[in-house]
Formats: sequence, C-alpha cells, structure tokens
Amino acid sequence: MNGIPENLRYSENHEWVREEDDGTVVIGVTDHAQQALGELVFVELPESGQDIPEGDAFAVVESVKAASDVYAPLGGKVLAVNEALADAPELINSSPYEDGWLVRLQPAAPTQAEQLMDSGAYQQMLAESGA
Repeated sequence: MNGIPENLRYSENHEWVREEDDGTVVIGVTDHAQQALGELVFVELPESGQDIPEGDAFAVVESVKAASDVYAPLGGKVLAVNEALADAPELINSSPYEDGWLVRLQPAAPTQAEQLMDSGAYQQMLAESGA
C-alpha cells in the first residue's frame, strides 16, 4: 500500500492514530513501519481495560527480522484490541491502515491527537530521514 492517508495523525515512531466520531481513537503502525519490519509473524497486544501512558510501549510486533516495541502516541484506556492479529499478524503487512489496526483507546485527553503530525508533516519527516 502506497500513500499516507490524510485523515490520520502520525507519531515520530511511525504509529498512526484515527479519531472516531464517538471520541475514541484507533492506533496502528504505518505502512513505512511495516515495510521496515518485514513479514510479521507475531503480535502481542495489551489487555482490554488496561491504561496506557503516552509514550510507553504497549505492544510488540515480531517479524522474521526482529521484534519491535510499539509506543503509544497518546495515552488512554484500551477499549478493544484487534483479535484477528492473533491468528493473522500479516494483516499489518497487507492492510496497515485498515484491517491491521492494533487497539482502540478512550484517550486520556480529547485533544491529544492534535499534537501529532498530519500526513504532510509525516511525509516530510520521512523524506528528511531518507526513508
């Protein structure tokens, strides 16, 4: 999948955040991140109900190359995890912005996502890093 969806916000650690109409947010890893990781073989997600502080590692994605932490671009309470990833972690590779989402959170502060990069800023960061 090419392109950086304009309706999402992005972190410097290559996570994306989608704000939902009900005030919740969905978090996943970007297409750039999944390409860098390679073929994913395992995903460890937090428990529903768990509070995740902003900036903390909340998930682990393991590829044939290495295991990598996924950091919370914003803090909040886990409302749901993507159960499909337990049997099909490769969904992150094939559909990072749709089927490969990681968690749904109730953000600790409603405006937290506004602090993250928009698609243009994320694209510029990738270009400046030579990605």
